Amino acid sequence: MLEKIPSILRNQCSLDPRKPIIVGVSGGPDSLCLMDVLRTADYHIIVAHFNHKLRAESDVEANAVEKMASRLMIPCVVGSEDVRSHAHTGGLSIEEAARNLRYGFLFNQAHRLDAQAVAVAHTADDQVETVLMHFIRGAGLTGLKGMAYRTLLSTFDSDVPVIRPLLDVWREETVIYCASHGLSPHYDPSNDSFNFLRNRLRHALIPTIETYNPRFREAVWRSVQSLSSDHAVLTETLEAWWKKCVIQETDDYIMLDLSFLSTRSSGLQRNLIRRAVERLIPGQETVYAVLERAAAFIADTARVRMDLTGGLVLFREGDALYIAKPDAQLPFDRWPQMPARQDSIELSLPGHVDISGGWRFSSEKWRLPALAWEQSARNDDRFQVWLDAEGLPERLELRVKQPGDLFEPLGMKGHSQKLSDFFTNAKLPRRARDRWPLLCSGDLVIWIPGYRPADDFKLNQTSKRIVYFALTPPQENA
Repeated sequence: MLEKIPSILRNQCSLDPRKPIIVGVSGGPDSLCLMDVLRTADYHIIVAHFNHKLRAESDVEANAVEKMASRLMIPCVVGSEDVRSHAHTGGLSIEEAARNLRYGFLFNQAHRLDAQAVAVAHTADDQVETVLMHFIRGAGLTGLKGMAYRTLLSTFDSDVPVIRPLLDVWREETVIYCASHGLSPHYDPSNDSFNFLRNRLRHALIPTIETYNPRFREAVWRSVQSLSSDHAVLTETLEAWWKKCVIQETDDYIMLDLSFLSTRSSGLQRNLIRRAVERLIPGQETVYAVLERAAAFIADTARVRMDLTGGLVLFREGDALYIAKPDAQLPFDRWPQMPARQDSIELSLPGHVDISGGWRFSSEKWRLPALAWEQSARNDDRFQVWLDAEGLPERLELRVKQPGDLFEPLGMKGHSQKLSDFFTNAKLPRRARDRWPLLCSGDLVIWIPGYRPADDFKLNQTSKRIVYFALTPPQENA
């Protein structure tokens, strides 16, 4: 499959021959093949070798890579760190620690040398092994589609891509390539160690499965091609749903439209939640069980909050679903709130006042009772109301709640309840209650914007004098 490489470099990897590329070279056959393929295709490459210091031969191998690059007149950079110490300090496996330090080194060099990409030598065999590891761990389509020719590893760098031009090339082909092009790869004995899951797959599981299907690796490779195409379609579709569902997105939280999301399939819900997690914590793996619990949470309207993954929390507030970091500063501008340090605002009729977040409270008298009755009957905006003015007190104010406030909601027929109980029953988010604007006259609560007016001031067909009140959000006042 090596004859396809020039096309892959141009099209799938989107490389510019005029810009430098950092090439990760361990000294094995895969990385030497990648280096030489890029060199002979006239790309501007810089060899980068990371010495893991895990074996006695590590320094010798690093020197061998430097000498080879010098002989071929290719620029070379070498880095090293104590992988074992990093693993111990961070509570990581040796594999994880080595990968983190290696990629950190490669991307640091890419920035230092203004490289367009970091090239690594993952082969078709690596692709098969990676997909099997994901399958064993219970991954969904995102994991089973395998690695891509070009991708951003946001955990390491959000600007410089990593490219994998050899994903269609089998490991045996790289060995043959090196032999026929005078390249002398070194042999890494750690590749035979059964201490690593990838090696156990390579040397034990795959050979066993091949006794049932001798072409098992090719079968998995073909499945990856198919699943990659399916994933591309899913991603395109998901992007459209994402735009419809997202209300607000910051570095600390994502707010989704719960009324929209709750009517969608659990499969779409799971994918949207996974996407939100990935955007808040790039590289965070979200297992199926967590996504299933999230879908169940959306369906269970009695639940308010749940832990998600990676320290994120999932919670509902009215018609909004938040995926947020624990210390996220959540917005108040979706609700009307009284201004800070101003607990009461006297109102004139007609007139208007501005409150926090660009919200505006306005009032006016209506002289056509029939029209007011018609508009009120058709109204579905919770933040506007038509009231009978006959019993309205002359002095009106907009104020915050006070201890002991009582409210006689429309429909209660003379029965009042504590305002705090009304807020609880109405499921008004707790953090919005203290400064929620109330239309009042002294202790008398006349209307709770967004909810109901008091029963004594309800509009009826015999009303002669009518007053209209409204709270309008910022976008309508612009």
